[in-house]
Amino acid sequence: MANASVDPVRLEVFHHLLSAYCEEAGVRLQRSAVSPNIRERADFSVAVFDREGRLVAQAAHIPVHLGSAGDAVAAVRRELDLAPGDVAILNDPYAGGTHLPDLTMVRPVFVNDRQQPEWFVVNRAHHADIGGPTPGSMGIAADLYAEGLIVPPVHWKRRGVRQRDLWRLFSRNVRGAAERMVDLEAQEASLAQLDHRLAAAAATHGVRLLRLVQNQLFAYTERAGSAMLRSLPTGTYRATDQLEDDGFGRGPLPIDLVLRLANGRAEFDWRRSCDQARGGVNANRSIVMAACVYALRCLCPDRLPTNDGLFRLVTLHTRKGSLVDPISPAPVAGGNVETSQRLVDIVFAALAKAAPTRVPAASAGTMSNFSFGGHRADGSEFTSYETLPGGAGASPQLAGQAAIQTHMTNTRNTPIEELEHRYPVRVRSLSVRRGTGGRGARAGGDGLCKEVEALAPLRVAFLGERHTSGPAGAAGGRHGQPGALFVLRNGKRVRLPAKGSFELLPGERVLVMTPGGGGHGHA
Repeated sequence: MANASVDPVRLEVFHHLLSAYCEEAGVRLQRSAVSPNIRERADFSVAVFDREGRLVAQAAHIPVHLGSAGDAVAAVRRELDLAPGDVAILNDPYAGGTHLPDLTMVRPVFVNDRQQPEWFVVNRAHHADIGGPTPGSMGIAADLYAEGLIVPPVHWKRRGVRQRDLWRLFSRNVRGAAERMVDLEAQEASLAQLDHRLAAAAATHGVRLLRLVQNQLFAYTERAGSAMLRSLPTGTYRATDQLEDDGFGRGPLPIDLVLRLANGRAEFDWRRSCDQARGGVNANRSIVMAACVYALRCLCPDRLPTNDGLFRLVTLHTRKGSLVDPISPAPVAGGNVETSQRLVDIVFAALAKAAPTRVPAASAGTMSNFSFGGHRADGSEFTSYETLPGGAGASPQLAGQAAIQTHMTNTRNTPIEELEHRYPVRVRSLSVRRGTGGRGARAGGDGLCKEVEALAPLRVAFLGERHTSGPAGAAGGRHGQPGALFVLRNGKRVRLPAKGSFELLPGERVLVMTPGGGGHGHA
């Protein structure tokens, strides 16, 4: 079958079939989980990789998860000998992970009594706590050890048997352990579902045909992506931006990109970016790659399969010891959520010089991570984590949407009823922050306001950006308004920095105001 091919219609069917397998596995994960962050907000991702660790298909989940998951597969293949029924788990950002709350499971799929896996099925879910000093494990820390429990690639299951010692170790090091463990079981069930579907497909269609389909899908995506890049002017484009600070008062932290477009390929050079930060805004190479591929995918046709073919178009340069390629044990909690957003802003700013009619203004540029925890009246622990949306940047064709998750995240809103039912809080208000999108021929989307009252003592952490200057407009459009964080206590409203942790007593409130998106075009 070396020169064989699959007709385009059948190829399209297989593309959607493989993606549907991932979507179905995601639904199983979501419906089996119990934490609001996974069940309600859908903060997880599912994908399939081939026997060589190349991305075959994914669901429409979280871009920062999926663009970086290939490194998790590579780490597992490198560190572990896998057998049927095995499941690996990891979160180490320096061994295939992104940041510690994102727990990744990898399961090999064996078919036809072969000695080596034919596929690797993967999911990654953000757990509401992974230990460390701050509930939600998203506080400011000076090294990775202080951010929570670090899990290198290890066996979670061996030949279908869960490793009970690891289970006990994990449950002893996280808050709300019962909730965490059910969510991990949901991840297991999701991968079992995906394993079953792929094994059935192999039995029905044959492994050789499925390999052929995969290779042709890779080639198709590579051709289409290359054609998109060839439609852009050949040249070198530079863009710079910065993070406001690292949580320890050190900043701004400049990030510099030199983008070279030539011959249907894109070369991203980030080596001029600043040195790694003391606080946890460092982003590993996996996240940088995810941001680069995501931005290119946005310029491709909507129906294009997202797979290894896109990654083949990218050459990535980073500098060891920099903000975008830190050295362990540099902390990374915010790299996955805040720096990833800034990387996208910068890539789009560079691409706008090559394709000004195709690239939007900057969106909120932050995930506005809000977490809290404490103890219930019966002494049990609880933690909550969510990201709060802001305004989308306006495009050359349309105004930006208000209060929406953008770019590297794709999660849902946490229902007010869920928060108030599960935790001792009351949501006093949740509204669109009118007038905060940048003005222009097409206005940027507005941010939001969320005010939460503590009904019991809470330890709160917030990790955000764009509180000093708002997201940039494009083509003459104005900047969006920056975000802000306040505590309301004793009749006074006190502004807090965008990164840090603090206590709330019963009756005190926290107010989060997220940034608006940039406007596009002269008004």
